[in-house]
Amino acid sequence: MNSLKLMLAGGLASWLVLSRSALSAEIPEPPAGERMTPGPHTYTLTVDGVKRSYVVHVPRAYDPAKKWPVVMMFHGGGGTAQEAMRDTGWAEKAEQAGFLAVFPEGTPEDPTKPPQFRGNPQTWNDGSQRSNLGAVQRGTDDVKFVSRLLADLKTHLSVDEQRIYATGFSNGASMTFRVARELSPIFAAVAPVAGADWLANLAPAQPVPLLYITGTADPLNPFDGGTIHIGLRTYGRKPPTQEMIRQWVKLFPCPETAWVVYDRDGAKGVAYGAATNAPSVVLYTLAGHGHHWPGGKSLLPESFAGKDIAKLKATDVIWEFFRTNAKK
Repeated sequence: MNSLKLMLAGGLASWLVLSRSALSAEIPEPPAGERMTPGPHTYTLTVDGVKRSYVVHVPRAYDPAKKWPVVMMFHGGGGTAQEAMRDTGWAEKAEQAGFLAVFPEGTPEDPTKPPQFRGNPQTWNDGSQRSNLGAVQRGTDDVKFVSRLLADLKTHLSVDEQRIYATGFSNGASMTFRVARELSPIFAAVAPVAGADWLANLAPAQPVPLLYITGTADPLNPFDGGTIHIGLRTYGRKPPTQEMIRQWVKLFPCPETAWVVYDRDGAKGVAYGAATNAPSVVLYTLAGHGHHWPGGKSLLPESFAGKDIAKLKATDVIWEFFRTNAKK
């Protein structure tokens, strides 16, 4: 444990800060009325007196004459929008498949200073009531932020309101669960990765199709449930993965019997619902995989987050799930 603390305090922190410096050169917000250009754009808005921001990757094929799907990607705790964009490949997928990739920023401990993984981490108020999680401590209304963000996005870009999706990693995955429950009329489908559904007792206004991906050897998101430990601190007690999935399945009028949709290279996907191209709930388990975005570029070392061994590319699998789900 002492070696973990030293690693976090020293090499990892320094490396992450240097990596962030290279990644976080500010992306300018386009002047009002300027013709939209491909690539990343930063937009800002004020929510409850706090300046918030998000990055949108606009694909080269963007044409405002048609409506475009939206994929919102919530970064993990301590992360940033630009790191999530780089680590997951969602911007590249937006270019290939033709959608708007949106990367919201959480809130840091000190908004007057740049975010840092250890010294000034950005987090989401995921509804967990975890008193040592920054955004929860501050009572940040991230649900309002997401709602306002989507309204703001529509003033800049042409959005297909029937095809708005959310995904996220770790604390961002838990935020994905939260918006699926509290903003369910907005989202056509969601796909949390390696996070917990902390609001199982809060029924959504309408059920949202769910794809969930997690590793079986994730020390920060224990597959069988239990207390989450990061160093010497605890961050709540996560329910078992199967229990979370059962709770979600119960939201739909579908059988609780699963059928296999994928079984390859240590990854197994099971689906609940009619055997069609768009099942209601899908669970992917990755044997031996730790706390990393599957198929991405992880910043976290094995000693902290477990092995990064999944061959499955989460971004591709999630997009295929989103592609087959649209609001009616």
